[in-house]
Amino acid sequence: MAKVVILSGAGISAESGLSTFRESDGLWANYSVDDVCSAGCLITNRDETIDFYDMRRTELEDKEPNHAHKILAELKNRYKDDIAIITQNVDNLFEKAGLEHKDVVHLHGYLLKVQCEKCHEVYEIGYNKLQDVNGGKCISCGHELVRPYIVMFGEMAPKYSVLDHEIQDCSLLIVIGTSGMVVGVNTLAHFVDRSILNNLEPSDAINDAFFDKVIYEKATIAIDEIAYEIEEFLTQE
Repeated sequence: MAKVVILSGAGISAESGLSTFRESDGLWANYSVDDVCSAGCLITNRDETIDFYDMRRTELEDKEPNHAHKILAELKNRYKDDIAIITQNVDNLFEKAGLEHKDVVHLHGYLLKVQCEKCHEVYEIGYNKLQDVNGGKCISCGHELVRPYIVMFGEMAPKYSVLDHEIQDCSLLIVIGTSGMVVGVNTLAHFVDRSILNNLEPSDAINDAFFDKVIYEKATIAIDEIAYEIEEFLTQE
């Protein structure tokens, strides 16, 4: 288990040009979260939901990791067993920054993967539209119902058990670019000896008094200070 847990949210990828569902423009402007991101949407609104994630997958192809992704990837590769990279994001920017996929915990799924609703096979389709890979059918069993490998609001999120496991042995928690509305970071901060919060601005869902250090700044600007704190902590252990 890791001594340092880094939990990131949409704010870290926003600087790479990926819009968040809390923004009123960009890819999310023409979609309701309830229609394409909630449990049951693949039953009641399947075509639009598939189309939405096809577009999000396509959007990723030309997006590049920013300074924050790269610095955290370098730290993870240097201190492999002492740092856990856990993200709420479904993009592959940490992987593009140099991390192996197995070294990133994606709490809410991964855009480049899909899952068969019959045999539950999970496989990568790259930046392709679902229909363009084996006619949209499962590559393992041929079933016609294949879904984005994304945890919808109201669905079980199996990777949360990994977060719980890592927090048990965490001494330094770094929270970057999250509103705190999905993952209760206030509670997580209580479990650790030291914690750092980096957001662009305060969030109603986060009590920053629970954190030892608070940096309200873009992640790409704050990351060098955060990296210094991580290295200092690990070299003193």
